[in-house]
Amino acid sequence: MKKGFGNLRYHILFILIVAIAGLVLVRLFYLQVIKHSFYTALAQNQHEFIEKLIPQRGEIFVQEKNNTWYPLAVNRNYQRVFLVPRDVKEKDEVAQKLAPLVEISPERILEKLKDPEDPYEPLKSKLDDNIAQEISNLSLAGVHLGTERLRWYPQGALAAHVLGFVGFRGNQRVGQYGLEGYYEAELAGKKGFLRSERDALGRWLMLSDYKLEAAQDGANLYLTIDQNIQYVTEQKLREVMEKWQAAEGCAIVLEPKTGAIRAMASWPIFNPNDYNKVYSMEVFLNSCTQKLYEPGSVFKPITMAAGLDTNKISPETTYTDTGFVQIGGYVIRNAGTLSYGLSNMTKVLEKSINTGIVFVEKIIGNQVFKNYVEAFGFDRLLGVDLAGEVKGNLRNLNESREINFATASFGQGISVTPLAMAASIGAIANDGKLMRPFVLEKIVTAGGREQITEPEVISQAIAPRTAGKLTAMLVSTVRNGYDKIRISDYFVAGKTGTAQIPGEGGYTSETSHTFVGYAPAYNPKFLIFLKMEKPKGIIYASDSLAPAFSDLAQYILNYYELPPDE
Repeated sequence: MKKGFGNLRYHILFILIVAIAGLVLVRLFYLQVIKHSFYTALAQNQHEFIEKLIPQRGEIFVQEKNNTWYPLAVNRNYQRVFLVPRDVKEKDEVAQKLAPLVEISPERILEKLKDPEDPYEPLKSKLDDNIAQEISNLSLAGVHLGTERLRWYPQGALAAHVLGFVGFRGNQRVGQYGLEGYYEAELAGKKGFLRSERDALGRWLMLSDYKLEAAQDGANLYLTIDQNIQYVTEQKLREVMEKWQAAEGCAIVLEPKTGAIRAMASWPIFNPNDYNKVYSMEVFLNSCTQKLYEPGSVFKPITMAAGLDTNKISPETTYTDTGFVQIGGYVIRNAGTLSYGLSNMTKVLEKSINTGIVFVEKIIGNQVFKNYVEAFGFDRLLGVDLAGEVKGNLRNLNESREINFATASFGQGISVTPLAMAASIGAIANDGKLMRPFVLEKIVTAGGREQITEPEVISQAIAPRTAGKLTAMLVSTVRNGYDKIRISDYFVAGKTGTAQIPGEGGYTSETSHTFVGYAPAYNPKFLIFLKMEKPKGIIYASDSLAPAFSDLAQYILNYYELPPDE
C-alpha cells in the first residue's frame, strides 16, 4: 500500500510540475509572441507605441475646373532626434557633441537629461538628412533617430492666408489661422488611448492586460479654391503691390451665385513651411477677413441700391451738382473739387460724385439707409469658414449726427472687411441675394463619408428688379468711366473706391484703393475684388488697379471658356 501511495504522489507531483511548466510556457508565449509588439514598444522608450495613439492629420486639396484635385497641405515624414536620459552615460559628452548639430545650447540639452528615469525626451524635429547622418555616426548611447509625420505645404506660399499653418501652442501642435485653425477639430482627428494597470509610481505594469483604442485619423478638406485662378490672382496682386510700393493688400475671386471663393490672397505673403521665420505676427492675419478699412466710393452702389429699392429714385432721377454740399458746420466736396451740374443717378456712379450719393441718402432717410446697410451684412459676421473673421464697425450710424450718415453714404466713417464689401456687391450681381462666402467644397472623413457644402442665402438685401437696374448702371460706369477696365465683347459691371485713411485726429493724406467688378455682368460667373493700402505715386484706384483687374478678368473668362456677350 505504501509503495502504491508513493507512486500516486509521484504522479500527482509530476502532473503539477508539467501543468505549471505548461502555464509558464503559455504565459511566455503570450508575452513574447502575442504581445511582443506591445512590450517591444515599451522597451523602446514607449516611442513607437505612443505613435499608435496619435492620429494622422487630414490633408487639404485644391481643385481645377476639370474636377481634378491637387494637394495643398499634406503630411510628410521627417527625421528627428530624441533622447532616452536613463540610457545616457556620458551626459556632458552628449551635450557637447549634439549642441552644434541641433543648434541647441549644451546647457539646455543637459536640462533635458537631468531626470535619470525619463524614458523619452524630444530634442529636435525636421532634421536635415546630412545632420541626421552625422548624429547617427556619433553612436551615442541614449541618442536615437526616428521619423515623424509633420505638416508640409507642397505649393509653398500659395493660398497661405487661406491655409494658415500647424504650429506649437505650448507643447501641442495645433492648427492656427485660416483653414488649419477653423477646422482644427476635423483635421486633427481623435487621439487613441491606452487602459492598463499601473504601479504606485504610475508606470504601466509589464505583465498587465491592456486595452488599446487606436487613433481616428482626421478628415480631408476639398476646397472651392481653384489653384490656377489662385496662382494668377496672387501673381497680379504681387505685381500691383510691388509696382506702387503699397503697404498691404488683398484680392478675392468669388462666385456671386453661390458664395464659393475661387481665390483669396493677402499681402504681405508668408510660407507656412517656414512660418517661424516671419518678422511680425501681423503677417499671419488675412486682411481680406481679419482687418477693417474704410471702403470709400466702392460703397456708393450700396447707397444707390437703397434708393432704387425704396423707389425714391430711378437711374434717370436728376439733381444739380454744385461741387459741394454743406451738412451743419461741415462741407463735403467731390474728388478733385469738381462740379458736374445737372446729373442723373447713373452719372453719379460713372463720375463717382460724392454730393450725388449724399443726395440719395437724404432722400431715403437715415434709418432706412442704416437698415439697408445691415441688410447687406455689414453689421455681422458672414460666417466664412476661416479662422478669425471680424465684423464691420457701424458705430457712427448709432449716433444721430447728419454728417455721419452723409459720409457713410460714400464709404467714409464706417469700416468693413474686404470680404464683406465683395459679398455685398456680389449680392447685387445675384438678384439681390447675399450669399454666405465659403472655402470648403466638401469634407471627407477617414471612413469615406462625404459632407458637401450647400450654398446659403444670408438675406434678400434688395429686390431682383433693383439689382438688375443697378447692374446696368454699373455696366455704364465701366463703359463710360474706366477705359482701362473695359473688356472687348463682354459686359463688365464695376466700381472703384479711393478713400483717405483715418489717423489720430482726422484723415491722413494716405489712401486705400479698391476695385470690385463682376462678369459677364448679366449672368455673372465671377466677381473680382482688389484692394491695396498706402500706394505711392498714384492717386486714383481707377488708374492703379484697373490693369490688374482687366488682366485677371480676361484670364478667368478664357479659363472658363465663357462665350462673348455681344
